[in-house]
Amino acid sequence: MDQPAAPALTLPARLWREYVTDVRRDANARAEVSVANDRRAVAVLLAVAVSLTISEFYGSREHGSIGGLARWAAVTIACYVIPPVLVIKLLLRERVRDFGLRVDGIGPHARVYLLLFSLSFPAVVIASFSEGFQHKYPFLEIVPGNPLGPDLFVWWALYWLQFVALEFFFRGFIVHGLAPRLGWVSIFVMVVPYNMLHYDKPMLEALAAIVGGVVLGTLSLKTRSIWWGAALHIAIAATMDICALLHAGRILSF
Repeated sequence: MDQPAAPALTLPARLWREYVTDVRRDANARAEVSVANDRRAVAVLLAVAVSLTISEFYGSREHGSIGGLARWAAVTIACYVIPPVLVIKLLLRERVRDFGLRVDGIGPHARVYLLLFSLSFPAVVIASFSEGFQHKYPFLEIVPGNPLGPDLFVWWALYWLQFVALEFFFRGFIVHGLAPRLGWVSIFVMVVPYNMLHYDKPMLEALAAIVGGVVLGTLSLKTRSIWWGAALHIAIAATMDICALLHAGRILSF
């Protein structure tokens, strides 16, 4: 007698299975306790500690001038890219593109990132009405009466490039660097230092960074790519700045 067909999964259930359950199973199946993987994890974590320390002491962000913000962006990008690349090439002797820079095959996953942006957009708009948000964003000081460009557009270019470097560092280097040893748990190791970057921002944004870090880390482990995550991060950051400028009356007004 034929067995009854299993009921079709709902969309949320299918997404959970594909992007959480399957990712956890596959990552843990590939993970292995070995001397080589121990050394790999130690090299990655020490590089992370050095990078974040240099960034903290030499790349503190100065809210206001384009000069100070440009220096912060340059130091941050250098810290997020140079030490990881040196470790990957000289110590691990692997390909940099295997640490989240894959491009082929990522197209079908765009729908998931679009869904995430559609969920984030109203939350950003609502948060933008708070005083803390309007005081914090945009980082570049917009002097009343002065034109928005070109400083704002230069700042946005540097700011967005910094997000690409950030995604490579956290969702690429840390997640893919630790996954052979820690499996799925590498995502949560990455979330700790990533969340700490947000301690100078409103508390709700810092808490949201925990959720965002887990989601983007999981997606990076699934797709082996940080590119859609960088695009999502940039889109949310752009939305935040535009909302702040709208509240300030620099672009129409709310």
